[in-house]
Amino acid sequence: MKKTMDIQRRRLLKYTGVTVAAAVSHPVLVSAKTAAMKNQPSPNFNPDAEIELKMDSVRIPIFDGKPTRIWKISGNVMKGNKNVLGDIPGTYLAPTIHLHKGQKVRIYLRNNLPAESILHWHGLHVPADMDGNPMYAIHHGQTYVYEFEILNRAGTYWYHAHTHGVTANQVYSGLAGLFIVSDDEEQALELPSGQYDIPLVIQDRSFDRNNQLRYISHMMQRMQGFLGDRIFVNGEPDFKLPVETRAYRLRVLNGSNSRIYKLAWDDGSPFTVIGVDGGLLERPQRYPYLMLGPAERRELWVDFSDYKVGSELTLRSIPFSASGHMMGGGMMGGHRGGMMGGGMGGGRMMGGALPLGGDYPLFKVKVVKQSQGHQRLPERLTTIEPLHYKEAANADHPRRITLSMRHMSALLNGRSYKMNDVRADEVIPVNTLQVIEFDNGFHHGMHGMMAMPHPMHLHGEQFQVIKREVNSRHRRGYDTVEAGLVDSGWKDTVLVMPGEKVTVLKPFNDFKGLFMYHCHNLEHEDMGMMRDFLIK
Repeated sequence: MKKTMDIQRRRLLKYTGVTVAAAVSHPVLVSAKTAAMKNQPSPNFNPDAEIELKMDSVRIPIFDGKPTRIWKISGNVMKGNKNVLGDIPGTYLAPTIHLHKGQKVRIYLRNNLPAESILHWHGLHVPADMDGNPMYAIHHGQTYVYEFEILNRAGTYWYHAHTHGVTANQVYSGLAGLFIVSDDEEQALELPSGQYDIPLVIQDRSFDRNNQLRYISHMMQRMQGFLGDRIFVNGEPDFKLPVETRAYRLRVLNGSNSRIYKLAWDDGSPFTVIGVDGGLLERPQRYPYLMLGPAERRELWVDFSDYKVGSELTLRSIPFSASGHMMGGGMMGGHRGGMMGGGMGGGRMMGGALPLGGDYPLFKVKVVKQSQGHQRLPERLTTIEPLHYKEAANADHPRRITLSMRHMSALLNGRSYKMNDVRADEVIPVNTLQVIEFDNGFHHGMHGMMAMPHPMHLHGEQFQVIKREVNSRHRRGYDTVEAGLVDSGWKDTVLVMPGEKVTVLKPFNDFKGLFMYHCHNLEHEDMGMMRDFLIK
């Protein structure tokens, strides 16, 4: 244990660049000893649940023939209700964690991989040293101990690897799973539960002839983000969902590295959305289709009562423009369109048989059983207190984060990621409300840069989307996505389209330390489109 603590102490000092001067200006960074101590349980922390998660390199059968090598998270409950963990047998997905608001959890993360790694609890409001910052990555044979209380409202969250420079590859290899939180208010609604409450993790993957995962082979693929040639749902290819003639709660996560989906039912049925990243909406909302960027979640109320037994329904991703412009031969990324304004080789570079912005099926639903009774959709789901712009500490000077792709780099305000590089404009007082603007070519245009959407993620507390503004030059393409953007409720990831500026209000309450902000196109993140806020 002493050796492990010493390694953690040296890593933190290296990554934060702590000096005497830094100790004066940023005292919360001087926490190497505290960070190292997180590799053993705290005697004063009394968890309701203790979980062991192990990361291993294993082989599992996905197709006929050779099993596929993946990096797999497996787990067991050491203390508390065994239902805290729910496995999806035979798949590469990590076990689903189920906890209730107010519970305290201790998680032992044991790394048996031939590489360092760390896990981030995406969307959860936890202390900085529990958040999975890359500086805390552990090597083979080491253990990281997480201890935190569930402060979030009920919702569909998730967890995944967050290792410096290799997050995309590690998540793609299998290091990701769901984290579902319940609370008393949600349970009182009596929404569909048990077998009628179904998480759906949508991802894309590619394989070689030996059934092994195939990943990025050249830089241009990294610039656009990885696009696979097969769709997986809950870790399965050709997924089929059997249902009864009744209402279901579907929790949909875009767990893909970079692929954006425009969800639509093949019979034209609208969607009833009851929740987003940070839990339930105030009221159910209807949409003709749904845009879903990487890391975003949507909770759906879907009633199959009007379908006959034996009927089938297909959830598809339908065409949209990912560049913000309409292309001469169709939408960018469609079957005929090129890439980034017509360059880089067209459809093959844009995902082969499944181009970005193309039209393809995701999974089939088959009605297999008649169900008795009828469950009514509640008219009101929860109360959400709106955040007010005028109450923000920086209402007169919003924090603008300019997104750019150029010279084989992905940048935030012209900066690439460094672990010891917090700038003055990235220091935020704790317990304040902040206005943040994500500018993806709205003010200054693209100027030869790659016109790409960016799903922007802020660690820590959830935020609220205040407004969207789009540059007139990108309006035609934007029209293909606008009606499917869900901005109500609490969010932790927001899709920012080319030529668009999205303004959010973000609380920074309770915890001091480093909290990341980055693009959740994981290839962009690994290329440097990630920075730290220092909350002090």
